[in-house]
Amino acid sequence: MAIRGGAPRRTYTWITAHAPWSAWAWRNTAFTAAAIPPALPVLLGLTYAVTAPGTGTLPLLLVLALCPLLTRLQRSRFWALLGLDVPKVVHEGGRFTPRALARRLRSESTWRQYGYHLLVSPLAALAGALVVLAWAFGTAATCVYGWFWILPADTRTPGWTNEYDAITAAGVLLLLAAPWLAALFARLDAVAAAALLGPNRARELERRVEDLAESRAGVLDAADLERRRIERDLHDGAQQRLVALAMNLGIARATLPDLPPEAKAVIDEAHREAKEAIEELNSLVRGLHPAVLEDRGLDAALSGIAARAPFPVELTVDIAARPGATVEAVAYFVVSETLANVAKHAGADHCRVHVVRGPVPGGPGGGDLLRITVTDDGVGGADPARGTGLVGLRKRVGSVDGTIMIESPLGGPTVITVELPCGL
Repeated sequence: MAIRGGAPRRTYTWITAHAPWSAWAWRNTAFTAAAIPPALPVLLGLTYAVTAPGTGTLPLLLVLALCPLLTRLQRSRFWALLGLDVPKVVHEGGRFTPRALARRLRSESTWRQYGYHLLVSPLAALAGALVVLAWAFGTAATCVYGWFWILPADTRTPGWTNEYDAITAAGVLLLLAAPWLAALFARLDAVAAAALLGPNRARELERRVEDLAESRAGVLDAADLERRRIERDLHDGAQQRLVALAMNLGIARATLPDLPPEAKAVIDEAHREAKEAIEELNSLVRGLHPAVLEDRGLDAALSGIAARAPFPVELTVDIAARPGATVEAVAYFVVSETLANVAKHAGADHCRVHVVRGPVPGGPGGGDLLRITVTDDGVGGADPARGTGLVGLRKRVGSVDGTIMIESPLGGPTVITVELPCGL
């Protein structure tokens, strides 16, 4: 019989997928019934602990010793019958060394698994037994009516049909309810296993965040090292060649006075182009990684930026100890890009740059920040949404978990405060 139409077809499909004879019903039933064998050692140990109070701790210690084996059995049950992967808890250190065993006994994951085997596993076994009994009694009660119809008429009890009708109806209801009962128990067991047998989710997220932070720090350090390498290659290679070319052209212009005017013009133009190329290459090298930053530190590097600015810059640097190379490079480029934005957009006559390293306000004693404050007397109205370079500044600061605050009312002044954690 063909089922036509959207809603009737979906209803028919759903009923056949959740019927007592469906794969869904048998899979959940097999899963709940499979909870009985792993729980037998625990049930025997608990029974012994109750019946022999003087030695009751021995079976409990035995269950603790069997905890890794029981956990593997439960993980296999979840994967084989439900396709649910309960993540394995990875313990640090060797497997059989005394230190590793002591660390494992102190681990909260061990005691969570122990709690599952002592509490959840016996309840899951009881639930599996109930599901099996529901199937057995449901099947037997459903067949009662047909069985008594087979009996000879003279052996049937008068009025038996009403009683057996009720028994048969109860059996059908049990058969209909058994798959859903198994599904409910399987769901509860899966929730408990995810919370107790696997790794602590909060701890796992913390570990992943730490790993990502370390990976990002490594990427930033690698990028900084690559910029330094490119800077050295340009300085020692292309830049030196251009300097030598400019010197040779200058010598040729000075020592060959009898050249035709056209040749002199070509030499003069080539000499000028070589000097401009040297200036552009110097700017490029400074933009990659200024050598003075690595050699003499942030104070000297920022002094060079302030000296090249097209307006007076009042620079104050108060750093007792140099921060990490990555933070130092970010601080340098923050000041460089901020002064470039001031020169392009602010119309300022004066600028103040204050750099100080100090403790985190309200934070632990070991943490400190590199705080950069840039103040100009320009027109104000700086808005990152207008594409004034502040978006790139935010991204650069955010790459090291720093913060940036911009105060720029119309008419000025503009104050940009950047805080960089010195842990990188």
